[in-house]
Amino acid sequence: MAPPRTLYMLRTLTVLLLLSVDAMLMPAFAVQDDFYQTSCPDAESVIANTVNAEIDKNFKIAAGLIRMAFHDCFVEGCDGSVLLEGEDTERTAEINLTLLGFEAIDAAETAVEAVCPGVVSCADIIAYAARDSTVKLNGTGWVVQGGRKDGNVSSAAAAQNDLPLPTFDASQLIDAFAQRNLSTQQMVVLSGAHTVGVGHCNKFVERLYNFSPTNDTDPTLNATLANQLKLECPSLTFNETIEIFMETITPGQFDSNYYVDLTRQNGLFTSDQTLFEDSRTQQLVESLISERLFDSEFGEAMRALGTVGVKTEGQVRTICSQVNA
Repeated sequence: MAPPRTLYMLRTLTVLLLLSVDAMLMPAFAVQDDFYQTSCPDAESVIANTVNAEIDKNFKIAAGLIRMAFHDCFVEGCDGSVLLEGEDTERTAEINLTLLGFEAIDAAETAVEAVCPGVVSCADIIAYAARDSTVKLNGTGWVVQGGRKDGNVSSAAAAQNDLPLPTFDASQLIDAFAQRNLSTQQMVVLSGAHTVGVGHCNKFVERLYNFSPTNDTDPTLNATLANQLKLECPSLTFNETIEIFMETITPGQFDSNYYVDLTRQNGLFTSDQTLFEDSRTQQLVESLISERLFDSEFGEAMRALGTVGVKTEGQVRTICSQVNA
């Protein structure tokens, strides 16, 4: 048996090694509240005013900007990589072809560059725009952290591989979020963003026709809704541009009725309805029917999402769709 001094030294070395590993996994600094209070005190108001003006031109982009924050953070971290144009960038991935709101981000970037050139990152603009869009849709806002740097890498293949698909079941969703240090509860809360926005026939048509050897239609899909969707999305001949509201009760309003819909089996995607059908997440769905709880939890979950893969080094792009020269 090793002497006590040797055991002590071994334990100390183990602790130091664990701390070193933790330090490598942790970013050099965390995003911060009121990050631009000194360097660009008008940043948040300039972004909010611009985003609101852009939404007034096209109301659909409000839901798109919330979705954009998720699609940005899940691929390469929250670094604005979803904004980069070019061959085989994230924007060109099939899963991102219906993503809306790029013009609002460009307008906000132009506006904030006019008052604080080279200060506010495009990654941060996405985060602020998601909050401002939620408020525009009558949701509750939250304090957005700032301090992200813009990344230089954007890959269509990474977007297609990393973003959860509408066909995911609860296990796949739990795993995908856990890989980004997001809990099962945060996954269910963030899924509530589907209270606004639309889906397209090709994202759920497999639930309507030839679902399984024993069921032509997904048995977890409300029969009345299924019949309505079949009229909108005829088998093999549907129009992929047709838009179906993700939530049937108060579409266009950011509220907790998404979860009410799930209890009625009105979830549009498999990845929606699975949250109620799976015993691990069913109680979370039922609890989030509370508007007060959902409002508070959504903001906190968005703050957690906003810390995923934050870059400690990088650029502050002067044009959000292009890497600085």
